[in-house]
Amino acid sequence: MIALRCFRRFRCGGLLAVVAVLACVRLPGAEATDNARPGAQPNVIIILADDLGFSDLGCYGGEIHTPNLDGLATGFHNTARCCPSRASLLTGLYPHQAGVGRMTFRDGKLPGYQGQLRADTPTIAEVLKLAGYQTAMSGKWHISRTVVGPDHLTYLSNQRILKTFADLMSYPVKRGFDRYFGILWGVANYFDPFSLVEGTNAVASVPNGFYLTDAIAEHAIQDLQEFKRSGSPFFLFVAFTAPHWPLHARPEELAEYRDTYKVGWDAIREKRYQRQVAMGLFDPDDAALTPRADRERPWSSVPDKDWTAALMTAHAAMVDRLDQGVGRILQTLRANGQMDNTLLFFLSDNGASPEEPREGGFDRPTRTRDGRPIRYRGEMEANGIRAGPETTFGSIGPMWANAANTPFRYWKSQTYEGGICTPLIVHWPAGIPARGEFRRQPGHIIDLMATILDVSHAPFPGVFGGHPTAPPEGRSLAPAFANQPIQRGALFWEHEGNLAVQVGDWKAVNSIAGGGKWELYHLKNDRTEMRDLSVRDPLRLSDLISTWEAWAKRTNVLPAPPLPRERANAQPD
Repeated sequence: MIALRCFRRFRCGGLLAVVAVLACVRLPGAEATDNARPGAQPNVIIILADDLGFSDLGCYGGEIHTPNLDGLATGFHNTARCCPSRASLLTGLYPHQAGVGRMTFRDGKLPGYQGQLRADTPTIAEVLKLAGYQTAMSGKWHISRTVVGPDHLTYLSNQRILKTFADLMSYPVKRGFDRYFGILWGVANYFDPFSLVEGTNAVASVPNGFYLTDAIAEHAIQDLQEFKRSGSPFFLFVAFTAPHWPLHARPEELAEYRDTYKVGWDAIREKRYQRQVAMGLFDPDDAALTPRADRERPWSSVPDKDWTAALMTAHAAMVDRLDQGVGRILQTLRANGQMDNTLLFFLSDNGASPEEPREGGFDRPTRTRDGRPIRYRGEMEANGIRAGPETTFGSIGPMWANAANTPFRYWKSQTYEGGICTPLIVHWPAGIPARGEFRRQPGHIIDLMATILDVSHAPFPGVFGGHPTAPPEGRSLAPAFANQPIQRGALFWEHEGNLAVQVGDWKAVNSIAGGGKWELYHLKNDRTEMRDLSVRDPLRLSDLISTWEAWAKRTNVLPAPPLPRERANAQPD
């Protein structure tokens, strides 16, 4: 057991976090006061962050104030990109099996690349509804097919409101959720978002002072109040958009982090890593801090340090605001007497993002609703325009993403650990008696469906909507709640030509960032993938490659369409 102090101030009471897969930390002031009925089906809440870096949370080594989410974890896995991860989370399948092998575009008639959830893949919400659960969702959906039509820059800026943003049958309320508030597409202005929907109705306008992170939390709280009126268990999915770009943040959080990142990405990475080592999260002997992503870009070479630091300032401000929203959700659970028998998961959809959008187009507006021009990264940098306001569309870029994912290499979309390793916090007082203990076992986002079916005793339908279903691919994490081993086989990844397979402690990676060749790592002795053993152990690598190829044929990865070009000028399918 490791006991850690909370690094920063306490806002709304901390989350008593047992991280089912790897680790946890006990925080003061968060004891459950309600009593669960013996044998009662648990309520279930999944809280998902978007592009959160592995080390962003305070007790993962970060300096961002996250008292409500402080906890530790080292190896829960996602699918490296937002919409494939959401498809896997909700179905318990690999994303290609669910129809979302790449993004929300249809690639011909290939079953793995339909761009939205297939009709024969029931979601957690649909399965739990059959078991008598109430269901609701607040936040980002991003698994409906994206179609770009004429004059799209006009409606992206909310100067023309669409009646529908995708096929209505793909909306959350058609996929098992009784209520829904959030954005259908993947990118949004936080102060005035495009594709904002309540149920199936487009939200034509937002009030003054609107901020998407706050609105997602408040609608989740409204859902909890509705659930309280019934004696039935509930499933709530809270999918925050933060801290995905654009870097839009409130002035008060921006002010709080104004000077934090002026020391630069090199110093931040080193400080985060030293905290991680001091916590016992990593051992320098088997998890060395990886080199800077770009060896030619030390912080000392950055020409405008204040402007560059302000990018990470906005990212931190967005994470801070997300944590405040989680705190209000936890307060509501306690006040409603719902905390003790609620199984709560917190995770991110992928690692921090290196993306640097430089112009409007596709899902990126060029003007605000009232006609003000939106400045993208190049223009922002050239004119010293700092990230944060609605008139900017900034992003942290690769160097800060590298720092956010300390100690791992690379980032979102890549299948190195920096792209696919995410925090996982699990909290369930009635079902997890332990507090503050490590759970060093491998897990994957496909495991959430299996875990929820296990603890709720909800049967998985063999036929759904008249179609035979594929059973979930994941394994229940419930044994880890009792500190028992999870019996599992291989884990697999493919996203836009980035490949990986892990069997036990051995992982083979073929990632575009690494030159598109297969590499071999022994994660038990090399957690940060620094020592490629492919030349030393070619037979093991060959076996892993064969295992990956068999999986790819079975799960609709193959045949695969050509790798996509830049989607900025995408046309409707």
